[in-house]
Amino acid sequence: MPSSDHPATYKAYAFLEKGGNLQRILFNWQDPDPGEIVVKVIACGVCAGDENAKYSVLPGITYPIVPGHEIVGDVVAIPDTEKRWKLGQRVGAGWHGGHCQHCERCSVADFMTCENGLIHGATRHGGYAEYVTLRTEAVAAIPDGMDPAEAAPLMCAGVTTFHSLRNMSCKPPQLVAVQGIGGLGHLALQFSRKMGYRTVALSSSASKAELSKELGAELYLDGSKVDQGSELQKLGGAALIMCTAPSGEVMTGLMEGLAVNGEVLILAAVPGDTKLPLLAIMHKRASIRGWPAGNPADCEDCCKFALANGVRVMVNKFSLDEAQNAFDHLSSARFRAVIMP
Repeated sequence: MPSSDHPATYKAYAFLEKGGNLQRILFNWQDPDPGEIVVKVIACGVCAGDENAKYSVLPGITYPIVPGHEIVGDVVAIPDTEKRWKLGQRVGAGWHGGHCQHCERCSVADFMTCENGLIHGATRHGGYAEYVTLRTEAVAAIPDGMDPAEAAPLMCAGVTTFHSLRNMSCKPPQLVAVQGIGGLGHLALQFSRKMGYRTVALSSSASKAELSKELGAELYLDGSKVDQGSELQKLGGAALIMCTAPSGEVMTGLMEGLAVNGEVLILAAVPGDTKLPLLAIMHKRASIRGWPAGNPADCEDCCKFALANGVRVMVNKFSLDEAQNAFDHLSSARFRAVIMP
């Protein structure tokens, strides 16, 4: 069994019951089975998707469960059968925790929509831990020279914005508007600008105006002062509106800001019903789309693009023993909380 030195036990923080707080637990070391590797966690981003583990939102969650699906670390144990991943290699893992290889979606290599797909930090233990066991098909290579604290959020927040944008119908230099300038939005602004789009930032106050322009926005529209949909129309309409913090009220107003054949892209889930202006959707031939993160190959592309183009990931760092504090700061961290075991 090729492996580096490892402890007999290791520490993690897990939800022990639905709705509870994170609790410190110990795992006994287990060597990886064929098709798995063990990674020493260096950084793990904290994502709103981690609330799925706390509240058992998704099917297949059993307790205790260690959350965390923005993982970066070094390979420390591999089975004798492993051919790709090497000891000491820097790797990452995101939302995608593995796929079945047998369902209809897997047959066309659309692994993110696998009918039996696994999720790190929900249906498999995640990265709020000193070590994590990963399925080999769910692992991404991290380029040399990347800060692990900045690479970790690229495994979900980054790839969600990067991979979705490159799959929309808009083409540079058309207008892309980014709604919500937080953990996803501050990355969406940069990816949009670096890809060559005219980029507009949409937020609900003036607090992020200066930063948004530093990150690539040519214009900042403060929803507390202007009608964002009308202002977008004055610019010719947006070919794409990326909604990273959507709500029913926001969505209704923004639909008016689309260009003909424009798309609204939903990148985060919100509770409750959303009412949409059906007449405007029909008149503009508008489309509403969603996008579920990306597979390991997409994560690798995202990291390479970010490194080559100077995309900045803004993080607040927490120790592993501060995991609950990091989780509690989901809405206030500027812009991504990252746990560093």
